[in-house]
Amino acid sequence: MTENADGVVATRQEGAVGHVLLNRPHAMNAITVELGRKLEQALRALARTASVVVVRGAGGNFSVGGDFKELARLRAAGADAVRPLFENFRRACDAIAELPVPVIAVVEGYAMAGGFELMQASDVALVRSDAVLADNHTNFAQIPGGGGSQRLPRLVGRQRALGHLLSGERLTGAQAAEWGLAYRSFAPAEFEEGVAAFVSRVAEKDRAVLGKVKRLVRQGLTMALADALTVELAAVIEHVEGEAAAGGIASFTEGRGADT
Repeated sequence: MTENADGVVATRQEGAVGHVLLNRPHAMNAITVELGRKLEQALRALARTASVVVVRGAGGNFSVGGDFKELARLRAAGADAVRPLFENFRRACDAIAELPVPVIAVVEGYAMAGGFELMQASDVALVRSDAVLADNHTNFAQIPGGGGSQRLPRLVGRQRALGHLLSGERLTGAQAAEWGLAYRSFAPAEFEEGVAAFVSRVAEKDRAVLGKVKRLVRQGLTMALADALTVELAAVIEHVEGEAAAGGIASFTEGRGADT
């Protein structure tokens, strides 16, 4: 089912999987005011019915970050004109944490600056091993504006984050996985098959369960461990009383889930 095939963000849903495509291949999916706005809309719309949402870029690249041509034009008009570019993109990235389903970034080609930040904002990232990733803001006398200065140190620690942000050095997809920025890195010949297998495995799970696990992890990271464990305890006691948990228990005890 195609919902929006022609705009800067294209969407479709295939079964339990929602697909969001950054659709400016001629500009390597550079982020504009409109793209940021439509990305948030697409994510929220698909999350109403899908069990998992996949985000990737058109034309063999994820995204090279903010569109400098648009930034130059907006900058000439003043701060009020520039603000929507960053605010729209932030709302799209922030929305990911709020959605009741996991969002998976599928990254190939270039994922630079804002594209790299979008990958960090996602729940899970799958990368092609030869992808080129970087927060390269400092290479162009810029500073991060899509969460890179805040999410990156939380993901990889202060030393790696500052070293990377200050140098603007590039990472391969394989290195990103080594750093913990991606769940899995696939060789080019195995990329599409590996992505499809992982997405399918997640999508076959109970939608509500996926949302509960995501919420526990996201919420727990903002809390002290003792408080987070208390939240988890309350959540699991409530959950095991529900139908989904009952079905899972029955499946296992009857021998159908021993090898899954």
